[in-house]
Amino acid sequence: MNSSVLCILLLAWAGCGGGGNNESATLFSLGGTVSGLAGSGLILQNNGANNSPVTANGAFALTSPIAKNSSYDVTVLTQPSNPVQVCTVTNGSGIATANVTNITVVCTTTAYTIGGTVSGLVGAGLVLQDNGGNNLTIIANGSFVFTNPVDLGATFAVTVLTQPSNPTQTCTVSNGSGTATANVTNVQVACSSTISGTIAGLSGKGLVLQDNSGDNLPVSQNGPFTFPTQIAYGGSYAVTVFAQPATPAQACLVIDGSGTAFADVTNVQVNCNNNWTWVGGTNTSNQAGVYGTMGVASPSNNPGARTAAVSWTDAAGNFWLYGGSGYDSTGANNDLGDLWEYSAGEWTWVGGSNVVSQPATYGTQGVAAPGNYPGARDGSAAWTDKSGNFWLFGGIGRFTGNGCGPGPVACSGQFNDLWEYSGGEWTWIGGPNTPFGTGTYGTQGVASAANVPPSRESATAWVDQAGDFWLYGGNSGLGPPNGVYGDLWKYSAGEWTWVSGSDVISPSAVYGTLGVPAPENTPGSRINPVVWLDSSQNIWLFGGVGYNTVGSQSDLWRYSGGEWTWMGGPEINEQPGIYGTLGVPAASNIPGARGWGSGVSWVDAKGNFWMFGGFGEGAIEDFDQSLGDVWNYNGSEWTWIGGSNATFQPAVYEAIGMPGDPGGRDSAATWIDNSGNIWLFGGEDQGTTGHPGYLLSDLWKYTPPTAGDQRNARRTQKGTR
Repeated sequence: MNSSVLCILLLAWAGCGGGGNNESATLFSLGGTVSGLAGSGLILQNNGANNSPVTANGAFALTSPIAKNSSYDVTVLTQPSNPVQVCTVTNGSGIATANVTNITVVCTTTAYTIGGTVSGLVGAGLVLQDNGGNNLTIIANGSFVFTNPVDLGATFAVTVLTQPSNPTQTCTVSNGSGTATANVTNVQVACSSTISGTIAGLSGKGLVLQDNSGDNLPVSQNGPFTFPTQIAYGGSYAVTVFAQPATPAQACLVIDGSGTAFADVTNVQVNCNNNWTWVGGTNTSNQAGVYGTMGVASPSNNPGARTAAVSWTDAAGNFWLYGGSGYDSTGANNDLGDLWEYSAGEWTWVGGSNVVSQPATYGTQGVAAPGNYPGARDGSAAWTDKSGNFWLFGGIGRFTGNGCGPGPVACSGQFNDLWEYSGGEWTWIGGPNTPFGTGTYGTQGVASAANVPPSRESATAWVDQAGDFWLYGGNSGLGPPNGVYGDLWKYSAGEWTWVSGSDVISPSAVYGTLGVPAPENTPGSRINPVVWLDSSQNIWLFGGVGYNTVGSQSDLWRYSGGEWTWMGGPEINEQPGIYGTLGVPAASNIPGARGWGSGVSWVDAKGNFWMFGGFGEGAIEDFDQSLGDVWNYNGSEWTWIGGSNATFQPAVYEAIGMPGDPGGRDSAATWIDNSGNIWLFGGEDQGTTGHPGYLLSDLWKYTPPTAGDQRNARRTQKGTR
């Protein structure tokens, strides 16, 4: 019997029940196709068992077939990972009547965006980064989304790649890392400000700074410091000394310590050198004078607030003050003609009027008399001769006649008269007793009794080693650019000599080659430059308002051997200062331009030049304002010694007799005592932050840092490199 017949007989037998029903013995496979699979680890199962791994796209079959007419239910037991995917089954359930080949498994990769919000951003250049490579530049506050999404289940890590600048800020990320199971929208980037600055002069231990009455920072050395807690955009900060240093004890002073943080704050200064001391006077502006009784000293006496007064130091080291523009005993504000002496901690009203706008009383030329009086004036030049007598030249003063009425309605004009004060009386020495004198230049280099400089105010003056008086520049009263002098004069043995410079009004500067003297070089016309004599009796001149482009200058000149040399600084005006590091000299340092209101200057016992304040530019270029910086020039390099490198610096008044800071001001009166301390009275704050109201009547003493202080600053700087 062949196999075909046998098969037919067997089928017939089975159909008739001869061998029982055997349909369940027929097995059918379960399978289909997989698409979109990118990850690994996909496992399918049927009816809760029969686990079957799937590793690739295309056809698949479960590992175990099922019996005919059995139900099946194919599901995903394990979804793929790396990347995470979601696979869905279609046609996955039914009754198997044949091999099942139409099950479809479609795998999709889910990607989610990573984003959030930025707040407090004011600087430029903020760059965020996700997972070390997906960079995103942020230009404004608000929402952001990275360009590259993240797969489902993948990690994200948002960081700051580049912090903002101009102004600098510190941005921090919160909620910046995790696993993406949905679109991420809660990453927060907050751009806040660090509060930092510089400490100088610290030698004691135990200094603790505090910000906003809670963020404490112990400090153990000079140099930079940064508070650990940042300030949110627009938040206030207030840096104070929580604990002063001990062993040795010091009194450290905070300058520029409070404000509103719209960017990183880097200019807080902590000065432990105790340089400035508030000695007397009021910490409010525009105060009337308290004159007391003429000739009687009293602790309650105080000259009224004023600017552009002149001052002398007598042989005993006492300070004398005359005139200026300010407030009299009644609170009236105009030119003053009062004479004061400061001695043993008390002011004495010595002479002159205690009301403003009084014209001069000349008397007879060359004859001293109790009634003689230079009158109310400011911007004069003054000096003390070797005999201790006081001299006064020119300035802008009050006069009558020519249609002007007497007293408070007197007119004002520039003078070129010369006065001497000796033995308690004034003597009109020379020059006309009327304003607007044209002067007589004579022959350059030749002294003559007929010579006299033209009338002027805001000139710069000094005395040389021989006791001769020198005068440079000044304003004729016609106003720049048409009325500024650039001439150099010397007064010696009762005669004026036109030494150099032009006899034509408002000459331009001739710079020549930097560092090379030449007969034709000249600083040109100047108002309120600062000058000093070095140990070799060379004349140095810095800044002032120049004529070339009519603005404050920051150029440095030396006059030696009858020739000027341009020694440094730019030829152009209104340049901001290059301050460098506090207390560290550098060839690149240079004070900002200044001169519309004069700074004060002095020379120490070693011949180093010092300068404070003035009206000009700080570390950034803006419109000129009063400055409160202290500089030292050692003959080759400038050093920023103290005070703020910005305009609008408010004064710090702790208590009389305690360390403080006079803040920004110009046109103050100054003198040096016998111990080498510098004293400062009054002046003008032309900003509105330091002393609203402008004119001042406070008295300060400045003790220059020792050479050791500056060496320590240099060592600190080297240690941070």
